[in-house]
Amino acid sequence: MKPRCAVLDDYQGVALASADWSPLADRVDVRVLREHLTDRDALVAAVEDCEILVVMRERTPLDAELLRRLPRLRLVVTSGMRNASIDVAGATALGITVCGTASASEPPAELTWALLLGLARHVPAEARAVREGGPWQSTVGTDLAGRTLGLVGLGKIGGRVARVGLAFGMDVVAWSPNLTDERAAEHGVARAADLQELMERADFVSLHMVLSERTRHLIGEAELRTMRPSAYLVNTSRAGLVDGAALLRALREGWIAGAGLDVFTTEPLPADDPQRTLPNVLALPHLGYVTRGNYGRYFGQAVENIEAFLAGAPVRTLG
Repeated sequence: MKPRCAVLDDYQGVALASADWSPLADRVDVRVLREHLTDRDALVAAVEDCEILVVMRERTPLDAELLRRLPRLRLVVTSGMRNASIDVAGATALGITVCGTASASEPPAELTWALLLGLARHVPAEARAVREGGPWQSTVGTDLAGRTLGLVGLGKIGGRVARVGLAFGMDVVAWSPNLTDERAAEHGVARAADLQELMERADFVSLHMVLSERTRHLIGEAELRTMRPSAYLVNTSRAGLVDGAALLRALREGWIAGAGLDVFTTEPLPADDPQRTLPNVLALPHLGYVTRGNYGRYFGQAVENIEAFLAGAPVRTLG
């Protein structure tokens, strides 16, 4: 019997069309699950016969307890080379190989600017008014030129965001725990002495940090209260970087002007979550990495990873 492979959380139904799966056609039975299964029993029932799982980012957590309920599982392929929702050590102890794929930094950097520009120029409200026959010009936008862009993190994605900010004529300042003056200067930006200075100075704050125990709730009530009432927060990185309760208060009580959010603690976002309806929130359903190029890269390398595993020489292993 051929090994079975399930592709999880293919929301758009494009996994099989995004890459050439034909090398596996006679060797692996591949099926796609489009519906996100939050119920763990339902998930186990759907994939317990599978030797291989292909997962998209952190949509479905695979902790050790769940992995123990999948005794046939031998290979997990995740998009990207980092997935905090997979217990790699637990998988290894169970004899399960975990592999990743390459990931481009351009798509999340581009989406950061979609959110930032949408906030600055009130794009959703004005577009909705045009579509629905509402008032013609009801808002006044915020200039970018001459304003300060604060970047929390100046890695691959933050660096790309910085270059665009400079092209708009913005003053760009960055901070991270290990950022040096020399590294900031390489990107043509200034280094803030600390996070508080960055939050005080910036008209737009954009987050580009890896989530860890050290960075969890890096942005809390104190940091949000430090921001200007006219300032905006943009998060295309990880929801856990921000204290969610403090952010809701900041938005409701006007500590800040608004937020552009592409990441949430619970995804998909519950239907009754206030972040869906707050007028000063521009929310997207975690689209930062969702582009044709990235999907082609993810699923194309997933096929390569499965082929290599079947040949006894797994590649791009994690852990």
